Order: sequence, then structure tokens, then C-alpha cells
Amino acid sequence: MTDSTRPHRDSVEAAVALIPDRWTFLVLRECFFGVRRFAEFHRNLGVARNILSDRLDKLVHSGVLERHRYSDRPPREEYRLTAKGDDLYGIVVALMYWADRWLTDDPPLTLSHHADGGAVEQVLRCATCGKELGIHDVTYHVNAGHDR
Repeated sequence: MTDSTRPHRDSVEAAVALIPDRWTFLVLRECFFGVRRFAEFHRNLGVARNILSDRLDKLVHSGVLERHRYSDRPPREEYRLTAKGDDLYGIVVALMYWADRWLTDDPPLTLSHHADGGAVEQVLRCATCGKELGIHDVTYHVNAGHDR
């Protein structure tokens, strides 16, 4: 895709604006591990409290997380993934698999299917023919109203 056919703002740019930094991504990872409470995020990530608070607030504001009160005295809240947040799971897994392939000789985690123990794969697949696709198998089309 050339600059003349590329949309002015694409979905990747919008996603990076939503998850712009390391801490936001790591908060999401912790959510997928089942972490919900501020103290757990803080302990697991070792991030400064003000930075963690800011990232959680931004994820709530963007609709990726929801706050749920679990104690009135003292007032305490936990953070839960929304459907929008759940949909980020594949992205986190894709990044993990990429890092396992290119950045480490000894991956720290292995994913398996809970029901049968099978290895988890992540592939791009054509919705029509079912073929697995690589970068050279895909054509980009700018949708109406998104051209420059």
C-alpha cells in the first residue's frame, strides 16, 4: 500500500493510541492472568502507584476495563475486563508468541487448551477457503470514506 492509497488514520494507529506504552500492555497481561485489584497489579508489576492509577483510569475511560466495588468499608474497587478488553487477548498472545520466537531461547509460558491440553496456535486464516495466510497473501483495501 502506498502513501497515496493508505487511509489517513488506520486502525493500528487507533489501537496504539489506546495502548500506547509498556505499562498499559502489562496491566492488560495481568488482567488476563486474573489480576483484579490495585494492590495485586502494584505488587506484580512493580510500577509506581501514580503511573498504575493513571493506566487503570485510562483503560476504564476507554471501555477496556470496568470498576466494581467489592468493599464499602473501606471503599475498595477491582478492575474487570469488558468485552472490548477480552478482545485484546489475541493481541497479547500474538505479542507473546512473537517474543518467544525472536527474543528468548527459553519461553517462560506455554499455552494449552483447558479442555484437552492441546497446544494453542495463533494463525491468520481466510474466512472463505480456510487457508493459513502470511504477509504476502493479504491485500489491503481502503474502505469508502477513509481515503486521504
